[in-house]
Amino acid sequence: MVGRWRHRRRAWSQFLALARPYWVCERKWTPWGLAALLIALLLTYTHFSVVFNDLLGDFASALADRDGDRFWAGMRLFLVLLIFAVPVNAFYYFVRDKLALLWRQWMTAQFLGGYLQNRAYYGLAAHPTIDNPDQRIAEDINTFTQRTLQFLLILANGVMQLVAYSAVLWSHSRVLVAFLVLYALAGTAVTLLAFGKGMTVLNYLQLQHEANFRFSLVRIREHAEAIAFYRGESEERAHVEHRFGQAFLTAGRLIWWQLFLTMFQYANSYATYLLPYAILAPAILAGELEVGTVIKASGAFSYCLAALNLVIDNFDGLSKFAAGIDRLDSFQKALQEAGAAAPDREAIRQRVGDELRLERVTLRLPHSDRVVVKDLSLQLPPGTNLVITGASGCGKTSLLRAVVGLWDRGHGTITRPRFEDALFLPQRPYLAPGSLRSQLLYPRPAGARTDEDMLRALDLVQLAHLKDGTDPLAAEADWGKVLSIGEQQRLSFARLLLLRPRYAFLDEATSALDPGNEANLYRLVSALGITVVSISHHAAVRKYHKLELELLGQGRWRLRRVRDADQAIALPARPGAAWYEAAALK
Repeated sequence: MVGRWRHRRRAWSQFLALARPYWVCERKWTPWGLAALLIALLLTYTHFSVVFNDLLGDFASALADRDGDRFWAGMRLFLVLLIFAVPVNAFYYFVRDKLALLWRQWMTAQFLGGYLQNRAYYGLAAHPTIDNPDQRIAEDINTFTQRTLQFLLILANGVMQLVAYSAVLWSHSRVLVAFLVLYALAGTAVTLLAFGKGMTVLNYLQLQHEANFRFSLVRIREHAEAIAFYRGESEERAHVEHRFGQAFLTAGRLIWWQLFLTMFQYANSYATYLLPYAILAPAILAGELEVGTVIKASGAFSYCLAALNLVIDNFDGLSKFAAGIDRLDSFQKALQEAGAAAPDREAIRQRVGDELRLERVTLRLPHSDRVVVKDLSLQLPPGTNLVITGASGCGKTSLLRAVVGLWDRGHGTITRPRFEDALFLPQRPYLAPGSLRSQLLYPRPAGARTDEDMLRALDLVQLAHLKDGTDPLAAEADWGKVLSIGEQQRLSFARLLLLRPRYAFLDEATSALDPGNEANLYRLVSALGITVVSISHHAAVRKYHKLELELLGQGRWRLRRVRDADQAIALPARPGAAWYEAAALK
């Protein structure tokens, strides 16, 4: 019992933490105004409902007494009231859905801001418990706002109906009112004790398994070509079927729970039909009450019982709602904690300066005690290119992640240029949705770059064939599939030429290129005066750098000067050479 109480109190705290911010934000007058309008519409609709219930009773009494005037007068009044009741009811649902949509818009903006702020999305990628953040933002928020309003308005409507119809019921039978309260309390207690925790846990697992199943299908679409080359259809099918099997088993268990809950709800609902007649029948048969009285009492009893049976009638939705709250709450807390170092955790200090400098840096992997480098110190003034080499898996990319501020586990100080003065080129470039123009300028705005500059950059990186068409820069395509890896790498260098940062960090950024293209790109970058920090397994890349940092494993390292660097990066004295044109982009 104590455990259940704690669980409910925790769920209520989670709900308030998610719901409260919208109602106290700078836009609070809009939701409060719409909420007030909803309550007014509910009160109006409840009044119409009471009047309609009384009229139905009058119809029955008039027919029993063969009183035509009373019957047709009531019919005319019913139709007149219906003209007003229909738009009230329809507008109520319109306002409710509009409020839910505005709430979703606000919450999505808040979660999306937290997800993309301070690279929280990067930290959550390896989070042990936060699965499918895309679903939590796209679907769970929508479900939360809709069901919150739905259940709160059902509760408000239930209270209004209970107050309105209790007076009707009390005037006909106090015994019926007492029996109604006891019956509803007993049914609610049985529902919570028998179905509460079990269905909530299963609904949480079902949301998780369905999201995993959907994600496995998305992976096939994203990596279709690689799977086709490997002929990996059987392995992928086995993986997807395993994910679906988890969702299938959980759904099967939920169906059994739903079976017993539905049986209980169905049996409970039939009391609405029997009890008013059974309790009022003696008075009706004795002639003490009109026949229409039992109609009125039966309607009032039904509305009151529905109000008191809110938990029973809506329990399936409430259990799914509670599961969604748990997922959103854990996601919100993870966003708040992502990227924030614990007070007692050792972290590399990050500073911003005019040049790249590492001072006694010891770097460890985020979820391991493995040391990548120990007590590394180096200074890289502008114009001094550095290449990081070493055996595969020695931690070259890990060190680069620390240099650009993604990893910070360890100690020491890293001084690096501003993010606006640096650009990172990974081995597999990221190609954003949109036009060719947006690919060339990602992630910075266009600024002073003209279409002529962009077309010239395509020429310089040997992508002139992308200029075909009347307006090639406006062309849109799935660039990750249209372009080969080599073309994608050259396109990322075109970005580099256009954005012209002071520092460029290249992680195997020329791995798919032939020596001629590789040499052309490094010389273009040198012509623009961009300082390069490279990771590469190509031995030929060394000569385009002045310093080499070799990682030897177990934290050991060696820093040395590359002897033939000055000759390798010098521009050849050949008039009209393509790399001379890079000066036009300065």
